[in-house]
Amino acid sequence: MVNSNVIEALHHRTFESIKQINDSGSEFWFARDLAPLLDYPQWRNFLPVLDKARKACRQSGQQMEDHFADMRKMVGIGSGAQRPIDDVCLSRYACYLIVQNGDPSKPVIANGQTYFAMQTRRQELADDAKFAQLGEDERRLAIRNELVTHNKHLAAAAKDAGVETPIDYAIFQDHGYKGLYGGLRSKEIHTRKGLKKSQKILDHMGSTELAANLFRATQTEEKLRRDGIKGKQRANQTHFAVGHKVRETIQELGGTMPEQLPTPDTSIQQIERAQKKLPK
Repeated sequence: MVNSNVIEALHHRTFESIKQINDSGSEFWFARDLAPLLDYPQWRNFLPVLDKARKACRQSGQQMEDHFADMRKMVGIGSGAQRPIDDVCLSRYACYLIVQNGDPSKPVIANGQTYFAMQTRRQELADDAKFAQLGEDERRLAIRNELVTHNKHLAAAAKDAGVETPIDYAIFQDHGYKGLYGGLRSKEIHTRKGLKKSQKILDHMGSTELAANLFRATQTEEKLRRDGIKGKQRANQTHFAVGHKVRETIQELGGTMPEQLPTPDTSIQQIERAQKKLPK
């Protein structure tokens, strides 16, 4: 078996060798250059992979034009003649999505997936080191902001599964909370925290509780999409199951159940106001 460090080194060298830099100094890749590198010598065979990557980009809530820019360019065909061909300028994230949606039976695709996984993990470790230096209020704010983004992605995945109306989504969310909080619905969690009607439970959680909810949201979104879940009932069951699994993991690790964690004295809004008053 090839050592993962060798895989990373080989893929890094080939992948980075076709990188382009535009006039503003930003990096990009031409899809026509990437296709043969990923063992797709025929452009027509690469187009379905490109389409899947575009769809994944849309589903992740990203701006398509930031990552996939269609273009036409001139190429030589011999004797000094040229003809126009279609191409796509890709961001690094777009390249990642293409590799993730390629044929895993191709060794270069499998190696590419390993390469990007290692790159992602390296960034996560760097982010973890920065995160460890934050105080509790800063951690709460960082996770809450990330949770806002991922809840949007979760809502989109739930809608694709058939959770369409606001009432449907409220029921869907309650199933996730019930799984994570030992049967408690959002209103019961709200009451348990002693909050006013206008106050949101996510704005009154400590970093540990927020992290558990972030994990619930991200894993539910991924499972809904990965398993192609369809129908409100199945979506609700999936959200409950993921929430329950997160709860089981906390229990196995000897952690405190989320409903037993203390409610912070300050809300996220109070933290934000305090930070705005700090000198730049």
